[in-house]
Amino acid sequence: MNQVFLNPIIVAIDKNSETEAYELSKELRGHIGAVKLGLEYFDTYGPEGIIKIKNLDIPIFLDLKIHDIPQTVKKTIDTLSSLKPAILNVHALGGKKMMKYALEAISQSSSETQLIAVTILTSLDDDDLSMMGIDISTKNLVSNLAKLTKESGLSGVVCSSEEITMVRESCGKNFKIIVPGIRPEGSSKDDQKRVMTPKEAITLGADHLVIGRPITESKDPKNTVIEIVNSIK
Repeated sequence: MNQVFLNPIIVAIDKNSETEAYELSKELRGHIGAVKLGLEYFDTYGPEGIIKIKNLDIPIFLDLKIHDIPQTVKKTIDTLSSLKPAILNVHALGGKKMMKYALEAISQSSSETQLIAVTILTSLDDDDLSMMGIDISTKNLVSNLAKLTKESGLSGVVCSSEEITMVRESCGKNFKIIVPGIRPEGSSKDDQKRVMTPKEAITLGADHLVIGRPITESKDPKNTVIEIVNSIK
C-alpha cells in the first residue's frame, strides 16, 4: 500500500546540518506532503539520517537518481529498501532492463514504495543536449523516456513543468508526475532553467511539486508552505 501524502508539496531539504534538517522537517510536519532527501544529504548522513527524519512520521522521497548497470541497481535497491521511502527514483536513461530490475527489487522488499524515474534534469535545456551530441529536443526526449518508464512498469516520472501536459497525455491519468523547478511568484530561479509557479503546475496536471530554497531559506518556512498550499486550492 502506498504511503498517503497530506498535499502535493514535497520540500527538498539538503541542509549541511542533520540537526537543521531534522528541526525544519519537524516544523513542517503536518503541513507538507513529503520531504525530499537527496544525494548530498544521504552521502553525508547515510541511512541513519534518513531514518531519523522518517521517524517524524513524514513520507520520504529518497532522491538518489540511481543509474548503473541493471544488476548493480537491483542490489543497490535491495540495500535501500529497508528504509521504506514513500518514493525512490532511478534514472530513465539507464534503460528499460535497468528499470525492470529496479522495480523487481523494490516490489519484493518494499511494496509501499513508489518507484519513479528521472527523465531529464531541469538544469538542462536543448543547448545542453546539443553539446552532448544528443540530436533531439528536450521535450521529445522526455516524452520518449516517460513512455519507456511506463512500459517498464514504474509509477511515474520526474519531469519539468514544461513537459507536464505532454507526459499526462501520453502516459495517462494514473501515471505520477513529480515536478521540480517550482518557484512561487517572485522567487529566484537559482540554477533551474525550466520553472513554473505551484498553481500553474497543478492546473496542468502535476501530482507532486518539489520546492526547495523558497521554503528552506524562508524566514518563516511554515507560513511560506501554508501560502503555497492555499495558492493551489
